[in-house]
Amino acid sequence: MRLVASFESLVQSLEGAFTAPTFRNLMIVVSGWVFASRRTITGMLVASGAHRSRRGQGRHYSTYHRVFSAARWSLDRLGLLVFALIEPWVGDGRVLLSLDDTLSRKRGTKMFGTGMHHDPLASSRSVAVMSWGHSWVVVCVVVRLPFAPQRWFSLPILFRLYLNKRSASRHGLHYRTRPDLAVELLNAVCEAHPQRRFHAVADSAYGGESVLGHLPDNCDLTSRLVLDARLHALPSPPVPTPKGGRPRKRGLRLPNPAQMLATRGQRISIDIYGRRNERMRLVSATACVYKVPKRLLRIVAVDPLTGSRPQQAFFSTCPEDDGVSILLRYAARWSIEEMNQASKSHLGFEQPQGWTRKAVERTAPCAMLLYTLIVLWFADTGHRFFRLPRLPWYRGKRLPSFADMLQTLRRQSVHDWVSVQLPDKRMRRNVLPLVFSAARMAA
Repeated sequence: MRLVASFESLVQSLEGAFTAPTFRNLMIVVSGWVFASRRTITGMLVASGAHRSRRGQGRHYSTYHRVFSAARWSLDRLGLLVFALIEPWVGDGRVLLSLDDTLSRKRGTKMFGTGMHHDPLASSRSVAVMSWGHSWVVVCVVVRLPFAPQRWFSLPILFRLYLNKRSASRHGLHYRTRPDLAVELLNAVCEAHPQRRFHAVADSAYGGESVLGHLPDNCDLTSRLVLDARLHALPSPPVPTPKGGRPRKRGLRLPNPAQMLATRGQRISIDIYGRRNERMRLVSATACVYKVPKRLLRIVAVDPLTGSRPQQAFFSTCPEDDGVSILLRYAARWSIEEMNQASKSHLGFEQPQGWTRKAVERTAPCAMLLYTLIVLWFADTGHRFFRLPRLPWYRGKRLPSFADMLQTLRRQSVHDWVSVQLPDKRMRRNVLPLVFSAARMAA
């Protein structure tokens, strides 16, 4: 089964990251990845039809395993080529990035990089649950697309596999924290595009000194802050004294976010997280945090007046930002959670079974890169073929989900393939509905 020509041409723009034979094999794998029910390499070969080749005429199935386990290509270079495809949708302004980590559950002890990691889906506020698997740090480009102008999309481009201390020691590697890996990813994309300005959005795990104090020069950060954070003014210029001594590293102590909320604030009403007219009380100020005393931040403390959300605090490394723009920018971070769920549920991010280092570090990220390519294809071409389902329980549905985008790609690929096999228009008109109906029942 071949994919629709418009999607293949999009994938062809990434050919520069591979040799010609590797890219030819990769196209077969991608075709199977879209149609397979289980995303193992052999499952993809079955879905693409490559396993039907007669003896002596086709490639051995191990050839497709070696695309990920042995072929010479760089995942970072591939991700930067994908970023080039996203750039036309970003425009000439500041590029918004989202940053987070996600767990890929695995089984077995011989697979490279596995270890025990915190499982946020199985945990509760009172009980922390650990699961065996891989932990990935991911950087995405956050964009709005014309077919859904009110919705943010996080499109993954760069990845790092996090190894806990025991796993790093077992493989003889230097241990690096998730924030260290996040800074490495930010440096990779910022150094590749020094003329652009980036702004990363991340949760509190990436809002500490380990990221805030090591940001690239052309990158800013918006993140959460604890309510009792120690805040200071900028240090005053050193004044010579008769006794000498070390000048102050920090300025005067300022109220923390909880103390800021004890004062009179501004009452606002905004549309955020898909809810309309959320009322809240907002207090903002400029200050420096204790561990990074020379970087001035815009601090925003929020007390929601509707709903059950607790008091929260946020910061931005752009002191000129206003409080509402910081809240709306941080809300765009939720799109990376939607991307994580879609990549696992619909593209099998957790299913590849490779166990060597190269196979592990390459195969699963390709599921997220495929997510990016499918969304870009839908924004450019696929939305013209999409029709809202006529179902009684979807009367209020207005925008396509990622499942709809994937189904549209499959449907158009099948349509083009059947059209080639049946050149007669009348026969095609009669056969296509039967094909789609049978495919839905088989799925």
